[in-house]
Amino acid sequence: ICEDTDVEKAALSGAIRKMRNTGQVCTSPTRFFVHHSIFEEFKTRFTKRAAATVVGNGMEPGVEMGPTANERRIPVLTALVEDAVAKGAELLTGGARLGDRGYFFQPTVLANVPPEAQIMQEEPFGPIAVINPVTSLDDAITRANSVPYGLAGYAFTNRADYIDRMIDEVEVGNLSI
Repeated sequence: ICEDTDVEKAALSGAIRKMRNTGQVCTSPTRFFVHHSIFEEFKTRFTKRAAATVVGNGMEPGVEMGPTANERRIPVLTALVEDAVAKGAELLTGGARLGDRGYFFQPTVLANVPPEAQIMQEEPFGPIAVINPVTSLDDAITRANSVPYGLAGYAFTNRADYIDRMIDEVEVGNLSI
């Protein structure tokens, strides 16, 4: 999320896309690298929207997010959150199973997650988002490319030079700007 973008639109879009299908889509965004000059505003807006996600039976009107794929996901997601928090991450919302029926997990947002946290190297395949500040586009590209996989990436910017650099340097199969 570059410093020149509309923070409100980027946060709203990011939170909705992350929680869609309970974050269980191969192209679901997980790690959000946000320029430090807009980090606090993005973090606040994203967290507010994620926390407001309506969770429940997807056949009911107004429900935005259903359950995880199976019961096995719940302890995996819980462990990813616990590991990140134990290593210094800030839990902004969620972080646990939702209720005691079904396979629901709270929409979860972590911030300032250190690189050694497991979630920085593994996809959660669930409704957990990571929001970390970056100092520059170079920093963001380096962090985006720091994992051994990259099916999809997303970027928010209005600058053609940033777009050109991301197209050339971000190592993903599908880049949406």
